[in-house]
Amino acid sequence: MITNDILTRIKEIEIQTRRLLNGMLVGDSTSAIKGTGFEFDQIREYSQGDDVRFIDWHSSARMNNLLVKQFMEERSRTIILAVDCSSSMFFSSNDQLKYDLAAQIASVLALVAGYGKDHVGLFLFSNDVIKMIPPKTGSNHIRRIMHALLSQNDLRHTSKSTVVFDAIARMKKRDAIIFMVSDFLCNPDAKRLAVLARKHDVVAVRCLDRYEKEVPSVGALYCADERIKHPVPLFLQRGLRANSMETFMRERLAAQNQLFRRNAIDVLDMEPGKPFVGDLVRFFRKRMMY
Repeated sequence: MITNDILTRIKEIEIQTRRLLNGMLVGDSTSAIKGTGFEFDQIREYSQGDDVRFIDWHSSARMNNLLVKQFMEERSRTIILAVDCSSSMFFSSNDQLKYDLAAQIASVLALVAGYGKDHVGLFLFSNDVIKMIPPKTGSNHIRRIMHALLSQNDLRHTSKSTVVFDAIARMKKRDAIIFMVSDFLCNPDAKRLAVLARKHDVVAVRCLDRYEKEVPSVGALYCADERIKHPVPLFLQRGLRANSMETFMRERLAAQNQLFRRNAIDVLDMEPGKPFVGDLVRFFRKRMMY
């Protein structure tokens, strides 16, 4: 069921994204060609090498200059949004959960791809594929993806990237752009990631809370999760446990970055509570230039 709250959030994201796209070339997924095409674009001056079959003789006679018709050929790409909805994504140290950020990021990507007439598909995953929407085009399809993203509130177990890697492989598509939106607290399987990166253009969008990158010095803290039923004391104090945890996190992120670089995977780091739409739209449009 589409609630009024979800409709409002969809509309807000659409308005913000459309404003940023004003003045940008939205149609990067079309290319001007000389010759047959799908849609008339414009009449322009004849250039050496133009196909004489597309000379507009009536306009040429009227303007006393040789003119040709130019057409636009559609070049559709496939965009796959693989969004982590495991339990670790439903955390934040501020008002915005990591999953809320991930859902908004994926929604903006879907909108921009939709404006470029690209095929967009969605995988919501944790330790299994929760929802799969096959790649299609059209505004109704994009809204279906946004609704699936923004209405997801089912707390799942740990993330398992292999399930989504295998699901994408079963689609038997090549040369898609795969946006992996996750906190990557569970490291992706290196072998399967390498296979995926050889077949597709993969982008890692890493959503981490600031306190997952820099541990606050707050003293004793009792923690628990769904696997540990009783609270466990954690001592976060400068010079003690916090330092070792920060070292572990830095080393872990460095190892992840090395894995991504080895497979030619770009990494976009996003943080809940910080603006992201402008940078994301600019990155996407640059990536989609042909």
